[in-house]
Amino acid sequence: MTASDMTATEVTAAEVTAPDRAVTDTTAAGATAADSLPLTATRRFPPGFLWGAATAAYQIEGAAAEDGRTPSIWDTFARTPGKVFEGHTGDVAVDHYHRFRDDVRLMADLGLTAYRFSVSWPRVQPTGRGPAVQKGLDFYRRLVDELLAHGITPLLTLYHWDLPQELEDAGGWPQRTTAERFGEYAGIVADALGDRVPRWTTLNEPWCSAFLGYGSGVHAPGRTDPVAALRAAHHLNLGHGLAAQALRAALPSHAEVSVSLNLHQVRPLTGAAEDLDAARRIDAVGNRVWLGPMLNGAYPEDLLADTAGLTDWSFVRRNDLTEINQLLDTVGINYYTPTLVSVVRDGDDAPRHDGHGASTFSPWPGSEDVAFHQPPGELTAMGWSVDPSGMYDLLMRMTREHPGLPLLITENGAAYEDEVAADGSVHDPERLAYVQGHLEAVHRAISDGADVRGYFLWSLLDNFEWAYGYAKRFGAVHVDYETQKRTPKSTAHWYARVARSGEVPPPQGM
Repeated sequence: MTASDMTATEVTAAEVTAPDRAVTDTTAAGATAADSLPLTATRRFPPGFLWGAATAAYQIEGAAAEDGRTPSIWDTFARTPGKVFEGHTGDVAVDHYHRFRDDVRLMADLGLTAYRFSVSWPRVQPTGRGPAVQKGLDFYRRLVDELLAHGITPLLTLYHWDLPQELEDAGGWPQRTTAERFGEYAGIVADALGDRVPRWTTLNEPWCSAFLGYGSGVHAPGRTDPVAALRAAHHLNLGHGLAAQALRAALPSHAEVSVSLNLHQVRPLTGAAEDLDAARRIDAVGNRVWLGPMLNGAYPEDLLADTAGLTDWSFVRRNDLTEINQLLDTVGINYYTPTLVSVVRDGDDAPRHDGHGASTFSPWPGSEDVAFHQPPGELTAMGWSVDPSGMYDLLMRMTREHPGLPLLITENGAAYEDEVAADGSVHDPERLAYVQGHLEAVHRAISDGADVRGYFLWSLLDNFEWAYGYAKRFGAVHVDYETQKRTPKSTAHWYARVARSGEVPPPQGM
């Protein structure tokens, strides 16, 4: 497309770019971040540090057709044969909609000072447009009131992947109107809960929404179109900006606005130039596609060049980047495992051990020929390597590139094959070690200058784990899905002591 071909609302690629920001902090496979404190030392966290746990509406609430709620894209996807493990759905999940008071009391018993939850868009605004359903809003009013009554700070996420199905039927996130509807929805929720919720998050992991939902198809809505995935990424960025503005307009001045990103700690397999370039490409489509517009007001030039064979990005309209680049009080980081990449060698197949599900379609548009390798180390039940140094490296990168920006760890945790013992207890030493190691990495980052304000364990409860159904357990609290009985695991009891003391003790036996 030439400039003369463009409409008044379209801009050239040069107008939406920032200077090339290549990866500057990747290290070869096997690099680690050693803690400066001895293993026998206790890690004391700053006063006021938030100790929380996180959940998502579709994963825990259930009550899928109650009080006016209509289907989301995940309701539809879960009912599509072959999409979710053994046809599991979130229809009942862990019945949090009816058991939330008991769950809040459990949080209080565990010493949590904060709770991150998401609002179900189709529960509040069933068609994604028009007035709210008050019964839906009333549920969240009751939940927030219960949290406050127990001294727990609510952190509300507006979108954790449950787009109203009617909006997907109208085109979903690849369409600009979805971003506009999201801004309106943000205003509705802010008007209802702004007097009692001090911390707000616009989007959770938009990378997954765009590239797993519209690229590889392993998440709802299950589409496999790389151009649609890039369009979705831009309109998620735009939706974030419009929602942030709606929140600012409706909330008291002390309220904080944030976003939660699953930033990838990308590492090259070797120090060879071609592997470094593979890491740069994945960093662009995995990280800087969000960080550039949200924090710098521009898409990186190398991302546009890498994807030029797919799109000219003419869906980015004049002023979009100004709308996206809104002041944020914090940025949430969701981290589980590092990403190890290389260029595809001649004659080799391109392995894709990227931790994002099996599909013949790539969630990395413009970088389909990059090979993803299994990082070294112990593996969780998800097949993800355990490497706390990736957490440290991400926090220090954000601190270098965005000095003065407060950070939250809004998700971190691990799935393991938990078993209930004969006495009814659930011992999960692998998970406890995982959490301890990552908290040590957070502590080291704080000691080295990162402004990290809180840590939210994923997840409070075992729950519906998206395409894995109920086969993977991330919870600090075990849930018997037949009886809905909650049983805190060893990790939950350990984390309760950490939350109450603000200290991470040395590993057992030290």
